[in-house]
Amino acid sequence: MGKRGSFSSRFGVVAAVGGSVIGLGNIWRFPYIAGENGGAAFILIYISISLLISIPIMLSEFTLGRSTKRNSKRAFQKLAPGSHWNWVGYMGIFCSFIILAFYSVIAGWALDFIKESLLNNFAGKSPAEINANFSAFVDSGWRPITWAIIFIVATAVIVLAGIEKGIERYSKILMPLFVVLLIGLVINSLTLPAAREGITFLLKPDFSKVTGNTVLQALGQSFFSMSLGMGCMITYGSYIKKNENMFKVAGMVALSDVSVAILSGLAIFPAVFSFGINPTSGPELVFLTLPNIFAQMTGGYFISIIFFTLLFLAAITSSISLFEVSTAYFSEEMRMGRRKAVLLVGGTTIITSTLCALSQMPGSQLTILGHNLFDAFDSLSSNILMPLGGLLIVIFTGWVLSPAKFKNELTSQQTCGKHLFPIVRFLIRFVIPFVILMLFFSLIGLF
Repeated sequence: MGKRGSFSSRFGVVAAVGGSVIGLGNIWRFPYIAGENGGAAFILIYISISLLISIPIMLSEFTLGRSTKRNSKRAFQKLAPGSHWNWVGYMGIFCSFIILAFYSVIAGWALDFIKESLLNNFAGKSPAEINANFSAFVDSGWRPITWAIIFIVATAVIVLAGIEKGIERYSKILMPLFVVLLIGLVINSLTLPAAREGITFLLKPDFSKVTGNTVLQALGQSFFSMSLGMGCMITYGSYIKKNENMFKVAGMVALSDVSVAILSGLAIFPAVFSFGINPTSGPELVFLTLPNIFAQMTGGYFISIIFFTLLFLAAITSSISLFEVSTAYFSEEMRMGRRKAVLLVGGTTIITSTLCALSQMPGSQLTILGHNLFDAFDSLSSNILMPLGGLLIVIFTGWVLSPAKFKNELTSQQTCGKHLFPIVRFLIRFVIPFVILMLFFSLIGLF
Protein backbone atom coordinates (compact mmCIF):
# COMPACT_ATOMS: atom_id res chain seq x y z
CA MET A 1 0.00 0.00 0.00
CA GLY A 2 1.55 3.32 -1.07
CA LYS A 3 1.74 6.65 0.69
CA ARG A 4 -1.66 7.85 1.87
CA GLY A 5 -3.00 10.83 -0.05
CA SER A 6 -4.32 14.10 1.33
CA PHE A 7 -6.02 17.25 0.10
CA SER A 8 -3.45 19.88 -0.87
CA SER A 9 -5.35 23.10 -0.06
CA ARG A 10 -8.42 24.47 1.74
CA PHE A 11 -10.08 25.14 -1.61
CA GLY A 12 -9.42 21.52 -2.50
CA VAL A 13 -10.95 20.35 0.78
CA VAL A 14 -14.03 22.57 0.41
CA ALA A 15 -14.46 21.65 -3.27
CA ALA A 16 -14.22 17.91 -2.54
CA VAL A 17 -16.33 17.90 0.63
CA GLY A 18 -18.73 20.44 -0.91
CA GLY A 19 -18.97 18.21 -3.95
CA SER A 20 -19.92 15.34 -1.65
CA VAL A 21 -22.70 17.23 0.10
CA ILE A 22 -23.95 19.16 -2.94
CA GLY A 23 -25.64 16.47 -4.97
CA LEU A 24 -28.99 15.07 -6.00
CA GLY A 25 -30.17 15.89 -2.48
CA ASN A 26 -30.05 19.58 -3.40
CA ILE A 27 -31.27 19.50 -7.00
CA TRP A 28 -33.64 16.51 -7.11
CA ARG A 29 -34.76 15.99 -3.49
CA PHE A 30 -34.78 19.45 -1.85
CA PRO A 31 -37.18 21.29 -4.20
CA TYR A 32 -39.98 18.73 -3.99
CA ILE A 33 -39.64 18.24 -0.21
CA ALA A 34 -39.69 22.02 0.28
CA GLY A 35 -42.71 22.18 -2.02
CA GLU A 36 -44.55 19.51 -0.03
CA ASN A 37 -43.77 21.21 3.30
CA GLY A 38 -44.71 24.83 2.71
CA GLY A 39 -41.62 26.34 1.10
CA ALA A 40 -39.88 28.99 3.23
CA ALA A 41 -40.99 27.68 6.64
CA PHE A 42 -39.35 24.36 5.77
CA ILE A 43 -36.19 26.15 4.61
CA LEU A 44 -35.84 28.04 7.93
CA ILE A 45 -36.15 24.76 9.86
CA TYR A 46 -33.67 23.14 7.46
CA ILE A 47 -31.11 25.92 8.00
CA SER A 48 -31.52 25.71 11.80
CA ILE A 49 -31.00 21.94 11.74
CA SER A 50 -27.95 22.32 9.49
CA LEU A 51 -26.35 24.77 11.96
CA LEU A 52 -27.24 23.06 15.24
CA ILE A 53 -27.12 19.39 14.27
CA SER A 54 -25.47 18.72 10.93
CA ILE A 55 -22.35 20.88 11.40
CA PRO A 56 -21.52 19.32 14.82
CA ILE A 57 -21.97 15.82 13.37
CA MET A 58 -19.76 16.73 10.42
CA LEU A 59 -17.12 18.04 12.83
CA SER A 60 -17.35 14.79 14.80
CA GLU A 61 -16.77 12.76 11.65
CA PHE A 62 -13.88 15.01 10.54
CA THR A 63 -12.31 14.55 13.98
CA LEU A 64 -12.53 10.76 13.85
CA GLY A 65 -11.03 10.68 10.36
CA ARG A 66 -8.24 13.23 10.81
CA SER A 67 -7.14 11.96 14.23
CA THR A 68 -6.59 8.43 12.87
CA LYS A 69 -5.85 9.01 9.16
CA ARG A 70 -7.80 5.81 8.47
CA ASN A 71 -10.98 4.61 6.73
CA SER A 72 -14.26 4.73 8.65
CA LYS A 73 -13.97 1.19 10.08
CA ARG A 74 -10.30 1.47 11.08
CA ALA A 75 -10.91 4.91 12.66
CA PHE A 76 -13.18 3.42 15.35
CA GLN A 77 -10.92 0.40 15.78
CA LYS A 78 -7.88 2.62 16.38
CA LEU A 79 -9.67 4.96 18.84
CA ALA A 80 -11.50 2.18 20.75
CA PRO A 81 -9.40 -0.99 20.31
CA GLY A 82 -10.96 -4.24 21.46
CA SER A 83 -14.49 -2.78 21.42
CA HIS A 84 -17.45 -3.23 19.08
CA TRP A 85 -17.40 0.41 17.88
CA ASN A 86 -15.78 -0.61 14.60
CA TRP A 87 -19.21 -1.95 13.60
CA VAL A 88 -20.32 1.69 13.27
CA GLY A 89 -17.65 2.02 10.60
CA TYR A 90 -18.87 -1.12 8.85
CA MET A 91 -22.41 0.27 8.93
CA GLY A 92 -21.25 3.51 7.30
CA ILE A 93 -19.46 1.61 4.54
CA PHE A 94 -22.57 -0.51 3.89
CA CYS A 95 -24.78 2.60 3.90
CA SER A 96 -22.61 4.45 1.38
CA PHE A 97 -22.57 1.34 -0.82
CA ILE A 98 -26.35 0.93 -1.03
CA ILE A 99 -26.83 4.67 -1.57
CA LEU A 100 -24.39 4.49 -4.49
CA ALA A 101 -26.48 1.64 -5.93
CA PHE A 102 -29.73 3.60 -6.34
CA TYR A 103 -27.96 6.96 -6.71
CA SER A 104 -26.22 5.71 -9.85
CA VAL A 105 -29.59 4.79 -11.34
CA ILE A 106 -30.93 8.34 -10.81
CA ALA A 107 -27.69 9.78 -12.20
CA GLY A 108 -28.19 7.54 -15.22
CA TRP A 109 -31.62 9.11 -15.70
CA ALA A 110 -29.91 12.52 -15.77
CA LEU A 111 -27.52 11.30 -18.50
CA ASP A 112 -30.44 10.03 -20.57
CA PHE A 113 -32.23 13.35 -20.15
CA ILE A 114 -29.12 15.20 -21.37
CA LYS A 115 -29.32 13.05 -24.52
CA GLU A 116 -33.08 13.70 -24.85
CA SER A 117 -32.46 17.44 -24.43
CA LEU A 118 -29.70 17.49 -27.04
CA LEU A 119 -32.02 15.68 -29.49
CA ASN A 120 -34.81 18.18 -28.64
CA ASN A 121 -37.14 15.29 -27.81
CA PHE A 122 -39.17 17.30 -25.27
CA ALA A 123 -40.35 19.81 -27.89
CA GLY A 124 -44.01 19.53 -28.84
CA LYS A 125 -44.69 16.79 -26.28
CA SER A 126 -47.72 16.94 -23.99
CA PRO A 127 -47.27 16.23 -20.25
CA ALA A 128 -48.90 12.82 -20.81
CA GLU A 129 -46.43 11.98 -23.60
CA ILE A 130 -43.42 13.03 -21.48
CA ASN A 131 -44.76 10.91 -18.63
CA ALA A 132 -45.30 7.93 -20.94
CA ASN A 133 -41.80 8.27 -22.42
CA PHE A 134 -40.20 8.34 -18.96
CA SER A 135 -42.23 5.33 -17.83
CA ALA A 136 -41.20 3.43 -20.96
CA PHE A 137 -37.55 4.35 -20.28
CA VAL A 138 -37.66 3.09 -16.66
CA ASP A 139 -39.70 0.01 -17.58
CA SER A 140 -37.27 -1.02 -20.32
CA GLY A 141 -34.67 -2.05 -17.73
CA TRP A 142 -31.69 -2.14 -20.09
CA ARG A 143 -31.65 1.59 -20.88
CA PRO A 144 -31.38 2.79 -17.25
CA ILE A 145 -28.82 0.02 -16.63
CA THR A 146 -26.68 1.18 -19.57
CA TRP A 147 -26.61 4.79 -18.37
CA ALA A 148 -25.97 3.74 -14.75
CA ILE A 149 -22.95 1.68 -15.87
CA ILE A 150 -21.57 4.63 -17.86
CA PHE A 151 -21.98 6.82 -14.77
CA ILE A 152 -20.28 4.29 -12.47
CA VAL A 153 -17.33 3.93 -14.87
CA ALA A 154 -16.93 7.73 -15.01
CA THR A 155 -16.91 7.86 -11.20
CA ALA A 156 -14.40 5.01 -11.00
CA VAL A 157 -12.01 6.76 -13.40
CA ILE A 158 -11.89 9.84 -11.15
CA VAL A 159 -11.47 7.83 -7.92
CA LEU A 160 -8.77 5.68 -9.53
CA ALA A 161 -6.59 8.76 -10.07
CA GLY A 162 -6.26 9.17 -6.29
CA ILE A 163 -7.00 11.88 -3.72
CA GLU A 164 -5.08 14.90 -4.98
CA LYS A 165 -4.84 14.08 -8.71
CA GLY A 166 -8.34 12.59 -8.97
CA ILE A 167 -10.91 13.60 -6.36
CA GLU A 168 -9.47 17.03 -5.54
CA ARG A 169 -8.51 17.98 -9.10
CA TYR A 170 -11.88 17.08 -10.62
CA SER A 171 -13.82 18.63 -7.72
CA LYS A 172 -11.97 21.92 -8.30
CA ILE A 173 -13.17 21.87 -11.92
CA LEU A 174 -16.67 20.41 -11.56
CA MET A 175 -17.89 22.43 -8.55
CA PRO A 176 -17.20 25.94 -10.00
CA LEU A 177 -18.77 24.80 -13.29
CA PHE A 178 -21.78 23.55 -11.33
CA VAL A 179 -22.17 26.90 -9.52
CA VAL A 180 -21.87 28.94 -12.73
CA LEU A 181 -24.54 26.84 -14.49
CA LEU A 182 -26.86 27.03 -11.47
CA ILE A 183 -26.56 30.82 -11.18
CA GLY A 184 -27.27 31.09 -14.92
CA LEU A 185 -30.47 29.06 -14.46
CA VAL A 186 -31.53 31.24 -11.52
CA ILE A 187 -31.03 34.45 -13.53
CA ASN A 188 -33.12 32.98 -16.36
CA SER A 189 -35.90 31.88 -13.97
CA LEU A 190 -36.10 35.34 -12.40
CA THR A 191 -37.07 36.79 -15.80
CA LEU A 192 -40.15 34.54 -16.11
CA PRO A 193 -43.70 36.00 -15.79
CA ALA A 194 -44.58 34.49 -12.40
CA ALA A 195 -41.11 34.69 -10.91
CA ARG A 196 -42.44 36.78 -7.99
CA GLU A 197 -44.89 34.03 -6.99
CA GLY A 198 -42.12 31.42 -7.05
CA ILE A 199 -39.82 33.61 -4.96
CA THR A 200 -42.63 34.33 -2.47
CA PHE A 201 -43.42 30.64 -2.14
CA LEU A 202 -39.76 29.88 -1.51
CA LEU A 203 -38.83 32.78 0.76
CA LYS A 204 -42.01 33.86 2.60
CA PRO A 205 -42.60 31.53 5.59
CA ASP A 206 -46.03 29.98 6.14
CA PHE A 207 -45.74 28.43 9.60
CA SER A 208 -49.33 27.17 9.47
CA LYS A 209 -48.04 24.35 7.27
CA VAL A 210 -45.38 23.28 9.77
CA THR A 211 -46.06 19.97 11.51
CA GLY A 212 -43.90 17.49 13.40
CA ASN A 213 -43.43 15.71 10.08
CA THR A 214 -42.00 18.91 8.56
CA VAL A 215 -39.24 18.94 11.17
CA LEU A 216 -38.52 15.26 10.60
CA GLN A 217 -38.39 15.78 6.83
CA ALA A 218 -35.95 18.68 7.32
CA LEU A 219 -33.75 16.52 9.57
CA GLY A 220 -33.76 13.63 7.10
CA GLN A 221 -33.04 15.97 4.19
CA SER A 222 -30.12 17.57 6.04
CA PHE A 223 -28.60 14.15 6.79
CA PHE A 224 -29.06 12.97 3.20
CA SER A 225 -27.78 16.21 1.67
CA MET A 226 -24.73 16.61 3.93
CA SER A 227 -23.56 12.99 3.58
CA LEU A 228 -23.71 12.29 7.32
CA GLY A 229 -23.65 8.94 9.09
CA MET A 230 -22.36 7.02 6.08
CA GLY A 231 -18.60 7.18 6.43
CA CYS A 232 -18.02 9.88 3.78
CA MET A 233 -17.00 12.63 6.20
CA ILE A 234 -14.82 10.29 8.26
CA THR A 235 -13.06 9.16 5.07
CA TYR A 236 -12.65 12.70 3.70
CA GLY A 237 -11.65 13.90 7.20
CA SER A 238 -8.76 11.43 7.09
CA TYR A 239 -7.39 13.33 4.06
CA ILE A 240 -7.54 16.77 5.77
CA LYS A 241 -4.16 18.12 6.86
CA LYS A 242 -3.49 18.56 10.58
CA ASN A 243 -3.18 22.37 10.44
CA GLU A 244 -6.48 22.90 8.62
CA ASN A 245 -9.26 24.78 10.47
CA MET A 246 -12.09 22.24 10.45
CA PHE A 247 -14.61 24.75 11.83
CA LYS A 248 -14.08 26.94 8.76
CA VAL A 249 -14.25 23.96 6.42
CA ALA A 250 -17.50 22.65 7.97
CA GLY A 251 -19.01 26.15 7.99
CA MET A 252 -18.12 26.81 4.35
CA VAL A 253 -19.44 23.39 3.30
CA ALA A 254 -22.73 23.84 5.20
CA LEU A 255 -23.15 27.36 3.79
CA SER A 256 -22.52 26.02 0.28
CA ASP A 257 -25.01 23.20 0.80
CA VAL A 258 -27.81 25.46 2.05
CA SER A 259 -27.08 28.13 -0.60
CA VAL A 260 -27.19 25.63 -3.45
CA ALA A 261 -30.46 24.17 -2.11
CA ILE A 262 -32.04 27.64 -2.06
CA LEU A 263 -30.60 28.53 -5.48
CA SER A 264 -32.07 25.28 -6.84
CA GLY A 265 -35.45 26.38 -5.52
CA LEU A 266 -35.00 29.80 -7.17
CA ALA A 267 -34.12 28.06 -10.44
CA ILE A 268 -37.15 25.74 -10.32
CA PHE A 269 -40.12 27.40 -8.57
CA PRO A 270 -40.44 30.57 -10.72
CA ALA A 271 -40.72 28.24 -13.72
CA VAL A 272 -43.18 25.99 -11.87
CA PHE A 273 -45.49 28.94 -11.06
CA SER A 274 -45.06 30.57 -14.48
CA PHE A 275 -46.42 27.46 -16.20
CA GLY A 276 -49.16 26.68 -13.70
CA ILE A 277 -47.58 23.57 -12.20
CA ASN A 278 -48.33 22.40 -8.66
CA PRO A 279 -45.20 23.12 -6.53
CA THR A 280 -45.91 19.98 -4.47
CA SER A 281 -45.41 17.71 -7.47
CA GLY A 282 -43.27 15.28 -5.47
CA PRO A 283 -40.23 13.28 -6.61
CA GLU A 284 -41.30 13.51 -10.25
CA LEU A 285 -40.84 17.31 -10.18
CA VAL A 286 -37.42 17.15 -11.87
CA PHE A 287 -37.92 14.29 -14.32
CA LEU A 288 -41.54 14.78 -15.37
CA THR A 289 -42.63 18.32 -14.53
CA LEU A 290 -39.55 20.27 -15.61
CA PRO A 291 -39.22 18.67 -19.08
CA ASN A 292 -42.82 19.75 -19.67
CA ILE A 293 -41.90 23.30 -18.65
CA PHE A 294 -38.77 23.30 -20.84
CA ALA A 295 -40.90 22.21 -23.81
CA GLN A 296 -43.03 25.35 -23.43
CA MET A 297 -40.32 27.82 -22.41
CA THR A 298 -38.53 30.25 -24.71
CA GLY A 299 -34.98 28.96 -24.97
CA GLY A 300 -36.12 25.74 -23.32
CA TYR A 301 -33.85 23.65 -25.56
CA PHE A 302 -30.67 25.16 -24.11
CA ILE A 303 -32.05 25.46 -20.58
CA SER A 304 -32.97 21.77 -20.46
CA ILE A 305 -29.44 20.81 -21.57
CA ILE A 306 -27.91 23.04 -18.89
CA PHE A 307 -30.27 21.79 -16.17
CA PHE A 308 -29.70 18.08 -16.71
CA THR A 309 -25.94 18.68 -17.10
CA LEU A 310 -26.17 20.41 -13.72
CA LEU A 311 -27.96 17.38 -12.31
CA PHE A 312 -25.24 15.08 -13.64
CA LEU A 313 -22.46 17.24 -12.15
CA ALA A 314 -24.22 17.25 -8.77
CA ALA A 315 -24.54 13.47 -8.91
CA ILE A 316 -20.97 12.65 -9.88
CA THR A 317 -19.31 14.90 -7.27
CA SER A 318 -21.35 13.13 -4.58
CA SER A 319 -20.85 9.64 -5.99
CA ILE A 320 -17.08 10.16 -5.87
CA SER A 321 -17.22 10.41 -2.06
CA LEU A 322 -19.57 7.41 -1.75
CA PHE A 323 -17.24 5.38 -3.99
CA GLU A 324 -14.15 6.46 -2.02
CA VAL A 325 -15.58 5.17 1.30
CA SER A 326 -15.52 1.55 0.07
CA THR A 327 -12.32 2.05 -1.93
CA ALA A 328 -10.45 3.30 1.15
CA TYR A 329 -11.72 0.33 3.16
CA PHE A 330 -10.62 -2.31 0.65
CA SER A 331 -7.27 -0.70 -0.13
CA GLU A 332 -6.35 -0.28 3.56
CA GLU A 333 -7.98 -3.28 5.22
CA MET A 334 -7.52 -5.87 2.49
CA ARG A 335 -4.10 -4.50 1.46
CA MET A 336 -5.29 -4.07 -2.12
CA GLY A 337 -3.72 -1.75 -4.64
CA ARG A 338 -5.95 1.24 -5.43
CA ARG A 339 -6.67 -0.03 -8.94
CA LYS A 340 -7.84 -3.43 -7.67
CA ALA A 341 -9.99 -1.81 -4.96
CA VAL A 342 -11.63 0.55 -7.48
CA LEU A 343 -12.35 -2.35 -9.86
CA LEU A 344 -13.91 -4.35 -7.01
CA VAL A 345 -16.11 -1.47 -5.83
CA GLY A 346 -17.04 -0.52 -9.40
CA GLY A 347 -17.93 -4.09 -10.33
CA THR A 348 -20.11 -4.71 -7.28
CA THR A 349 -21.78 -1.31 -7.71
CA ILE A 350 -22.66 -2.17 -11.30
CA ILE A 351 -24.32 -5.38 -10.05
CA THR A 352 -26.33 -3.66 -7.28
CA SER A 353 -27.31 -0.72 -9.53
CA THR A 354 -28.47 -3.18 -12.18
CA LEU A 355 -30.65 -4.92 -9.60
CA CYS A 356 -32.08 -1.55 -8.46
CA ALA A 357 -32.94 -0.62 -12.05
CA LEU A 358 -34.48 -4.04 -12.75
CA SER A 359 -36.57 -3.79 -9.56
CA GLN A 360 -38.45 -0.83 -11.10
CA MET A 361 -39.67 -2.85 -14.06
CA PRO A 362 -43.32 -3.99 -14.08
CA GLY A 363 -43.82 -7.32 -12.29
CA SER A 364 -40.32 -7.36 -10.80
CA GLN A 365 -39.82 -9.76 -7.90
CA LEU A 366 -36.80 -7.82 -6.61
CA THR A 367 -38.54 -6.57 -3.48
CA ILE A 368 -37.81 -6.24 0.25
CA LEU A 369 -40.78 -6.07 2.65
CA GLY A 370 -43.13 -5.03 -0.13
CA HIS A 371 -40.85 -2.32 -1.60
CA ASN A 372 -38.85 -2.64 -4.78
CA LEU A 373 -35.09 -2.76 -4.21
CA PHE A 374 -34.59 0.84 -5.36
CA ASP A 375 -37.11 2.26 -2.85
CA ALA A 376 -35.99 -0.15 -0.12
CA PHE A 377 -32.36 1.01 -0.41
CA ASP A 378 -33.48 4.66 -0.40
CA SER A 379 -35.68 4.18 2.67
CA LEU A 380 -33.17 2.04 4.59
CA SER A 381 -30.32 4.50 4.07
CA SER A 382 -32.25 7.77 4.59
CA ASN A 383 -34.58 6.75 7.42
CA ILE A 384 -32.50 4.24 9.38
CA LEU A 385 -28.78 3.87 8.60
CA MET A 386 -27.83 7.56 8.28
CA PRO A 387 -29.67 8.80 11.41
CA LEU A 388 -28.48 5.74 13.36
CA GLY A 389 -24.92 6.26 12.12
CA GLY A 390 -25.09 9.93 13.10
CA LEU A 391 -26.44 9.02 16.55
CA LEU A 392 -23.69 6.47 17.24
CA ILE A 393 -20.98 8.82 15.97
CA VAL A 394 -22.00 11.66 18.33
CA ILE A 395 -22.36 9.21 21.24
CA PHE A 396 -18.82 8.00 20.51
CA THR A 397 -17.26 11.46 20.19
CA GLY A 398 -19.29 12.92 23.06
CA TRP A 399 -19.09 10.09 25.61
CA VAL A 400 -16.38 7.58 24.60
CA LEU A 401 -13.59 9.61 22.98
CA SER A 402 -11.26 11.35 25.45
CA PRO A 403 -12.42 15.00 25.86
CA ALA A 404 -8.81 16.18 25.66
CA LYS A 405 -8.15 14.22 22.45
CA PHE A 406 -11.43 15.45 20.95
CA LYS A 407 -10.61 19.08 21.82
CA ASN A 408 -7.02 18.96 20.58
CA GLU A 409 -7.97 17.37 17.26
CA LEU A 410 -11.04 19.52 16.59
CA THR A 411 -9.24 22.76 17.47
CA SER A 412 -6.02 21.78 15.63
CA GLN A 413 -4.05 21.62 18.89
CA GLN A 414 -6.04 24.57 20.28
CA THR A 415 -5.03 26.96 17.50
CA CYS A 416 -8.58 27.59 16.24
CA GLY A 417 -12.17 27.42 17.50
CA LYS A 418 -11.34 27.01 21.20
CA HIS A 419 -14.36 29.13 22.19
CA LEU A 420 -16.65 27.08 19.95
CA PHE A 421 -15.57 23.71 21.29
CA PRO A 422 -17.72 23.73 24.49
CA ILE A 423 -20.83 24.60 22.44
CA VAL A 424 -20.16 21.87 19.89
CA ARG A 425 -19.45 19.30 22.60
CA PHE A 426 -22.64 20.20 24.48
CA LEU A 427 -24.71 19.81 21.29
CA ILE A 428 -22.99 16.49 20.52
CA ARG A 429 -23.47 15.09 24.03
CA PHE A 430 -27.02 16.16 24.84
CA VAL A 431 -29.00 17.89 22.08
CA ILE A 432 -28.26 15.86 18.95
CA PRO A 433 -28.81 12.38 20.50
CA PHE A 434 -32.18 13.54 21.87
CA VAL A 435 -33.29 14.95 18.49
CA ILE A 436 -32.24 11.83 16.55
CA LEU A 437 -33.95 9.56 19.09
CA MET A 438 -37.16 11.58 18.65
CA LEU A 439 -36.82 10.99 14.90
CA PHE A 440 -36.57 7.23 15.45
CA PHE A 441 -39.50 7.17 17.88
CA SER A 442 -41.60 9.02 15.30
CA LEU A 443 -40.59 6.64 12.51
CA ILE A 444 -41.68 3.59 14.51
CA GLY A 445 -44.90 5.32 15.61
CA LEU A 446 -44.21 5.89 19.30
CA PHE A 447 -45.40 9.49 19.04
